[in-house]
Amino acid sequence: MSNPLDLKLEGTQSHLSSLLQLRHPAQELNIYSRQYSRSVLLGQQKTTQRGRGMEFEEVRQYHAGDDVRTIDWRVTARTQVPHTKLFREERERPVLLICDLRPNMFFGSQKRFKSVQLANLAAQLAWAAIHHKDRIGGLVFDGQQQHDIRPARSKHRVMQLLNTLCEQESQPSPGEQTRMANILLDSRRVARPGSAVFILSDFHDFDEAAHHQLHCLARHIDVSCIRISDPLEARLSQLQGLSISDGEQRSTLQRGPELDRFTDQQMKSQDLLAQACAKSAVELLQCQTTDDPLSWLAGRFAKQKTRRACHV
Repeated sequence: MSNPLDLKLEGTQSHLSSLLQLRHPAQELNIYSRQYSRSVLLGQQKTTQRGRGMEFEEVRQYHAGDDVRTIDWRVTARTQVPHTKLFREERERPVLLICDLRPNMFFGSQKRFKSVQLANLAAQLAWAAIHHKDRIGGLVFDGQQQHDIRPARSKHRVMQLLNTLCEQESQPSPGEQTRMANILLDSRRVARPGSAVFILSDFHDFDEAAHHQLHCLARHIDVSCIRISDPLEARLSQLQGLSISDGEQRSTLQRGPELDRFTDQQMKSQDLLAQACAKSAVELLQCQTTDDPLSWLAGRFAKQKTRRACHV
């Protein structure tokens, strides 16, 4: 997909103005659940339950016990037999975005940081949810604390989420970090049955404890994991004398045991994540910092496509 809006979607930090403009291309996305919504609130999600809902389905003969308010008097008069209208209910689905902005996400060798790609994807998913009259909320983890944005069907709630993402990007938290298992545990606390949960992270510390929490989360919730990575991460052990910088200091990365351990840990976490998603019927999508965020989402959540549990 081209970028007709001249959006600023690259670099080391997101631009709030561009994230707001992503509401236009997001209208072409379909993030509807793979399952019928379990939520009890009325909205735009169609269910197979019948009653006085939002969308007309058919007319059939009146049966004892049917609501007299749904009688179709025109058909009744024409056929001289009582007929009633049936409606297909529409259900609202809360959409929850779990955004990992721990220090590991502030890395990128090409195009943009992983944190910037996360914001690009999260903004489109949030706007798509609002466009389809769903409630949108999120949890933003910066390593030291979490920021709760409770689901609501409101553009202001999207703006609150995007503001939180931009604020946390501008001041990443150092020190001891929250583990992925704890992030998933907190997600279970907030997400309600029938919700759609998108987890955006690099999953660098996905372990057996996280595996268990993901399995529990996916029991009654439609979960999608979007793993964001940088192409350089897969080749670090092959490189010699790589120069890296945090914006203030610069150093040279040399091959050695520590780098080998990092590479092994990344591979183990990635393999375990794939296994966990397969076992729990969780959708796992792979996105790199070099992927165009508009084209990437359009290719996986286009309206004409039916979403299935798969690995890409």
